[in-house]
Amino acid sequence: MSDWRESSVADLADIVSGGTPSRDVSSFWNGGIPWVTPTDITASATNYLSITASSLSRLGLLSSSAKMLPSGAILFTSRASVGLVKMAAMPVCTNQGFKSLVPGRKVDGPFLFYQVERLRGLFQRYAAGSTFPEINKGDTGRVQIPHPVSRDEQRRIASVLESVDAAIESTSDLIAKHQQIKAGLMHDLFTRGVLPNGQLRPPFSEAPELYQETAMGWIPKDWRFTTCESVCEKVIDCKNRTPPETPDGYPVIRTPNVRDGEFVDAELAFTDEKSYAVWTMRGKPKVGDIVITREAPVGEICMIPERHPHACLGQRMMLYRPNQDLIFPRYFLYALQSQQIKNRLELISGGSTVGHVRVGDIRTLWMFMPESGREQRQIADALDGITTRLKRETAQLEKLRQQKLGLMQDLLTGRVSVDHLVPEPVDA
Repeated sequence: MSDWRESSVADLADIVSGGTPSRDVSSFWNGGIPWVTPTDITASATNYLSITASSLSRLGLLSSSAKMLPSGAILFTSRASVGLVKMAAMPVCTNQGFKSLVPGRKVDGPFLFYQVERLRGLFQRYAAGSTFPEINKGDTGRVQIPHPVSRDEQRRIASVLESVDAAIESTSDLIAKHQQIKAGLMHDLFTRGVLPNGQLRPPFSEAPELYQETAMGWIPKDWRFTTCESVCEKVIDCKNRTPPETPDGYPVIRTPNVRDGEFVDAELAFTDEKSYAVWTMRGKPKVGDIVITREAPVGEICMIPERHPHACLGQRMMLYRPNQDLIFPRYFLYALQSQQIKNRLELISGGSTVGHVRVGDIRTLWMFMPESGREQRQIADALDGITTRLKRETAQLEKLRQQKLGLMQDLLTGRVSVDHLVPEPVDA
């Protein structure tokens, strides 16, 4: 194993605080010197910060405690959300919510960046106990950073992590692209529908005779405008509280388990057999039933998966059991996620999806659908295709993130030598 040691942050980097000039002096602002706030950090999708919402003039910089930081400085938030980090892609200055690090000669900048990212919990512990969490310059500087003595080895470790981050960024971009494609496809399918030949109907502007006006807007003439309870065998409300939790037993479907059209097992709670019997007296949820959240947030939808055949509803949840003679369940699932239904839910929840929708409003929630079962299936099949692709890409993203966590723990502690991961260069 190569020679490793521990050095304090203060021994490896200069620690630079920021500042804010007076907002009342217009000549201090909009002068082209990038000025970073924590909001800029959270808005950046990559490790490098290249865009800021605000800028200072030269006079503004000189009139505040802000200092210029070089490209490659590690922008480290020291207030509220302590320990968020980005690397400056260009010279910047920051507000007072930072203790930025300018790497010295002993350490590779990206290597230090990854160490600070890995040790965020340690920095946060120094800020604990305060009404407004904040880490001071002294505590920032005393955190110990393990590192190889060789900067070349530091650079090679950082390069491995940078390659994983590049894959994460690429996969995230692909997911964003396909989310946009799905949104566009849903708009087209739920405004124009599908003809028997698989093509979209001409838009309303080109063929108004193919459309009818309803309370929710224009829909194809051979579609039906109705309510959810009219196309369901059952609409089941939960009890007004969540059942008692047990370490295992029967799954309890709560609002955190319903996100973006999918059932999420994270934070899944369980209850005992007796409570399950009480909480399912109004009807036992079945695989294929569709659940919807009534508040915090409003209108999250998912289908109960096969892995949870015996579940009950927690507080603020309701359940639809589609009548399959009238509506194809997967069509119903996607239609409930359409922009038209989202708009309706926002309206009846008081203008906010973090509001509250009454039980009766969930029962009588609008629904629109082709009369043709074939067309319903065509729409669902088209959306299944892009949804499956998004699931695959999301799973890959999670795999990469877990891989990065493992590599950080191995490489940044010296537990595993980078030589085991990166082949030595072959001489020509």
